[in-house]
Amino acid sequence: MKISAYLIFTISVISVLFSPVCAQEQSSNAQSIVEAVAVETDPIIDGNIITDKVWQSITPLSTMIQIRPKFGEAASEKTEIRVAYSKNTFYVAVICYDTDPNAIVVSDSRRDADLSDEDSFLFILDTYNDQQNGFLFGTNSNGMEYDAQIDNEGKGNFNQNRQQQGGVIGGTNLNWDASWQVKTETGDYGWSAEFAIPLRSLRFSSGDDQTWGINFQRNISKTSEVAYWAPLPLGFDIKRLSLAGKITGLSLKNPGNLKVIPYVLMQSSKDKGVDPNKSNTEFDAGLDVKFSVTPSLTLDLTYNTDFAQVEVDDQQVNLDRFNLFFPEKRPFFLENAGQFSVGSPGEVDLFFSRRIGIGNDGALVPIIGGARLSGKMGQTNVGLLTMFTDEVNESGIQKNNFSVARINQDFPRSRSSIGGVFINRSGLGDLPQDHNSVYAIDGKWGIGQKFTITGFAAKSETPEISKDEHAFKIGGEYNWDGWLLSAAYTEVGEGFNPEVGFLQRSAFKKPEFLIFKTHRLKNWGNMLELRPHVSYRGYWNFEGEQITGFLHVDNHWVWNSGFEIHTGINFTTEGVQQTFDLSGVTIPADTYKHAEMQLVLTTNPNKMISLNSRTLIGGYFGGDRISNSGTVNFRMGDKFNSSLTFSHNILNLPNGDLTAFVSGLRLTYSFTPRMFVQSLLQHNNVSNITSINARFGWLQNANTGLFVVVNLVKDTDDFDMLNNQSLTIKYTHRFDLMRN
Repeated sequence: MKISAYLIFTISVISVLFSPVCAQEQSSNAQSIVEAVAVETDPIIDGNIITDKVWQSITPLSTMIQIRPKFGEAASEKTEIRVAYSKNTFYVAVICYDTDPNAIVVSDSRRDADLSDEDSFLFILDTYNDQQNGFLFGTNSNGMEYDAQIDNEGKGNFNQNRQQQGGVIGGTNLNWDASWQVKTETGDYGWSAEFAIPLRSLRFSSGDDQTWGINFQRNISKTSEVAYWAPLPLGFDIKRLSLAGKITGLSLKNPGNLKVIPYVLMQSSKDKGVDPNKSNTEFDAGLDVKFSVTPSLTLDLTYNTDFAQVEVDDQQVNLDRFNLFFPEKRPFFLENAGQFSVGSPGEVDLFFSRRIGIGNDGALVPIIGGARLSGKMGQTNVGLLTMFTDEVNESGIQKNNFSVARINQDFPRSRSSIGGVFINRSGLGDLPQDHNSVYAIDGKWGIGQKFTITGFAAKSETPEISKDEHAFKIGGEYNWDGWLLSAAYTEVGEGFNPEVGFLQRSAFKKPEFLIFKTHRLKNWGNMLELRPHVSYRGYWNFEGEQITGFLHVDNHWVWNSGFEIHTGINFTTEGVQQTFDLSGVTIPADTYKHAEMQLVLTTNPNKMISLNSRTLIGGYFGGDRISNSGTVNFRMGDKFNSSLTFSHNILNLPNGDLTAFVSGLRLTYSFTPRMFVQSLLQHNNVSNITSINARFGWLQNANTGLFVVVNLVKDTDDFDMLNNQSLTIKYTHRFDLMRN
C-alpha cells in the first residue's frame, strides 16, 4: 500500500474515532476509607487467612470495581481484604476467591517480575499522605515478591516518556527492594496471601491518628480483568495516589533502623587484548550502612562501593547523530532516584547518576565512597548526596567529588510542588579550573484532578563558557475520562553543560504536543478499546533552522485478550547541519523529509509464547529504511522464563547500504523466589561484539546474599573464542542491628 493511501486511511479512521461514537461512563470519584486496626497479637504469616483468628476478627473490605474490561462494574470474582498493624509491622491479608481455581495463571517467580499478565494482587501505600509518592507491593499465588518505589504518581519527573529497563529515573523504581515477607496458599476457594511489611522498611511520620493513602488492585487472568478498591477513571492505574483511598487512625512510633551491610568479593579476569597469558585475581571488600535518622529520613553511607552483581548494559547501535541513553541499573543510585530527578528525563537530565563511577567509554571508575541523606520532613522532600571517585591513570581520569543538594516542597491538596537543586562536580587532581555546577528550580501546579502545569529552569557554570548556559521547560497536561492532552516547550542554550547530567542533544528549541483519546467500547464483541492519537515534536537551532521534526498519527486497536495492533504513520524532517558518519556510511549535510508506516503488534502476555514487535517502513536520510524490533517471550510454568529481543535495520542510503542487527537472549530459571540463575547473550553485528553475562543469585533478602557472575566477550578475532573473561564471586550480608 502506498504511503499516501495509507495516510488517507489513517487520518480518516482517526477523524471518526475522535468523534463521540463510543459510549463510556465516568468513574466515581468518591473516596474509600478504612479504619486502621491495631493488633496486640501478630498473625502467623503462612498464607492461611480463613482459619486465622486474628484475621477473622477484622471486618474485610470486599468492594472491587473493574477498570477493565467492564469499566465501572463490580469485579467478577469475590475478594476479601483485611488490614492491620502492630508496633513494628503493617499487615495486609487478601482472599482471592475464584470459581475456577484451575484457571489461575502463574507466569513468573522472579522478584519484581511483571504481575499484569497473571493472577495477582497489589497494594500501594502513600505513607506521607502527600498524594504523590508511595510504596507498591504485590504477589501472585506462588508468593513471589514484587515491590517498587513510586514517585510523582508514577510519572517520575513530570514525564511519561521513559521507563527504564532495570529501573527508572523517578516514576516506578523496581530496583527498590525492601525487606518484607509474603506467604500464599491455594485451595478450592481460590488463593490467599499474607503480607508483613516491617515499619522499618517504610518511611512515614510518627505520631497518633495518622492517615495514609492506600489502594488495592486485583488482576484476574482468565477474564483479563483489572479491579480496584478505590475506583479510578479511564487512563489511570494504582499509582494515581491523589485518587487513592485512605486508611485512618494509625498510631505509629519510630521503630528504629540501623543496618550494616558488608561484602567480600573475589574476581578473576583475563583480557587477551592486554596480555594473553596473564590472569588477574583480586580480593576486595566494602561496606554500606543504612540508618534512619527519623522514620522519614534515612542516612546511607557507602565505602568501596561495588556493583558486580548488576546486569550488563543492553547493546545498542546509533543510527542517528545524537547521544544514546543507557539506563542506570545500580541499586544504590536507584533508591530514591526520583527525589534527585530534575529536568526532562531522557532528554535534559540535570542529574544522571551514571556519571558517577562510569566513564564516558563505559569503563568502570572506582567509587571510593560517599553518603546520602534522603527522605521527608513534614511535606518537604530532602535529598543530599556526595560521592568520591578514584583516579584511573590509563584513561586520564582524575579523582572527583560529585555532590547534589535537592529540596522541594509538596502541597498535597493541590497536587503541587516547588523545589530547587544544586549539582556539582569538582576535580580533586592537579587540573586547573576542573569543576562544573548546575542550579535549577522546578515545580508542578495541579489544577483539580484533571490539569497539571510543570516546568523547570536551569543554569550551568563551566570555566571558559560564559553565555547561553540556560535550559528550561514549561508544559501543561489535561488527563481525564480517557482524554490526554499535553503541550510543552523546551529550550537548551548553546552553552548549557550539565557534566553530571545527560543531554540527548544540545542547543535547541523544542515545541511538542500530544492529543490522545481512549474509547472504551461497548457491544463491539471482543474489542476493548480504541486509542487514536496525534503527537508532534520539533527541534530548531538558534538560527531558526529546523534540526528535527516528527509528526505521529496513530491508533491502537485493543482486544479483551490483551492482543493489540497499533497502526500509524510518521512524517519526519531531519535538517543535517554537518556531514556525519553513520557506521561507515556518510550522511551529507542536507534537509531530508520523509514519511514512514508504523505497525506494532502485541499478543496476549498470559500465553506461553507472546510477542511485542514494531515495524517501520519508509524514507531515511535520503534513502529507505526497513526496521523491525521487538521481544519474543517464552515461559514454562513459573520457573523458566526467556525472552529474545531483536533490532534489525536495513538502510539503503545514497552513499551506501547498512544492515544493523542487535540481538539479546535472556534465560532465567528460578529455583525459588530467592534463588535464580540468569544469563544474557548479546550480539551486535556493527561492532562485531558477542557477549555473555551469566549470574547466579541466592538472596538472603533484598539485594543481599551470594552472587556468582561470569562475563565473556568475543570481538572480531575469529581465531580467538574468548577475548575477555571474568569470574566474580560476591557475598553480601545484612546485619539488622535494631531488629526487635
